[in-house]
Amino acid sequence: MLSRLYGSPVLKKVTTGLTGIFLTLFVLVHMTGNLAYFADDTGEAYNAYSHFLTHELGALFYLIEIGLLAIFLLHATIGIQIWLGKRAARPEAYAVYRTAGGASRQSLSSRSMIVTGVLLAVWTVFHLVTFKYGTYYETTLADGTVVRDIARLVDEVFGNPMYAFGYPAMMLLLAVHLRHGVWSALQSLGLVRPTASASTYLVGGLLGLAIGVGFLLLPIAIYFQWA
Repeated sequence: MLSRLYGSPVLKKVTTGLTGIFLTLFVLVHMTGNLAYFADDTGEAYNAYSHFLTHELGALFYLIEIGLLAIFLLHATIGIQIWLGKRAARPEAYAVYRTAGGASRQSLSSRSMIVTGVLLAVWTVFHLVTFKYGTYYETTLADGTVVRDIARLVDEVFGNPMYAFGYPAMMLLLAVHLRHGVWSALQSLGLVRPTASASTYLVGGLLGLAIGVGFLLLPIAIYFQWA
C-alpha cells in the first residue's frame, strides 16, 4: 500500500484531499472551541472546555491526538512530494505568472500552497509547544474541580505583541491556504462537477476567510483588552 502511495500521483492527490478535508474539519472545530473564551469574563467556560477535552475524554483524547498527528504528517509529506514532482517535471519556472482561473484555478493561492503549507507546519509546532507545553497554572471551577488555567496562559501569551499579531498573520495564511485547498481536495476526490467548480472555489475561499477571522478574534480581543 505504501509503495503504491509513493508511486501513484493519483493516489497521492486523493490522499492529500482526504487528509486536507480532515484537517479543515479539525481547525473548524478548534476555532469554534476557542470562542468559548468569550462565554464569560472569568475564563471558567474556556477552562472547563479544555479540561473536558484533556481529561473527561480519557484515552479517546490521546487516540484523536495520535490520529491528527498522523494525518498532519501524511498531508505535509505527500504535499511536499507532489510539489517536488512538479518541480522536477518543469525545472525552469515561468518568468511571469498570470491568474488563469478556469478549470485549473491557477491563482496566488494555488501557487503559494507549498509556501503557506510549510509556514503553517512550522508554526503549528511552535503553537503546540507554546500552549500544550506552556506554563501550567491551576484554578478551581465553580463545582470544585481543580483544572489547568489555560485561560490565564492564553491571556499571558496574547498579551505579547509578537504573538498577538503574529498569530493573526498566520491565520490569514491559513485562509489563503484553504481558499485553494478546499477546492483542490474536493476536486481530487471527484466531488466537484465542472459546472460547480467556480462556486466551490468561492465556498472554499469564504470558508478559509471565516476560519481565519474566527481565529484572529481571540488574540486581537485579548491584546486590546476587549475581552
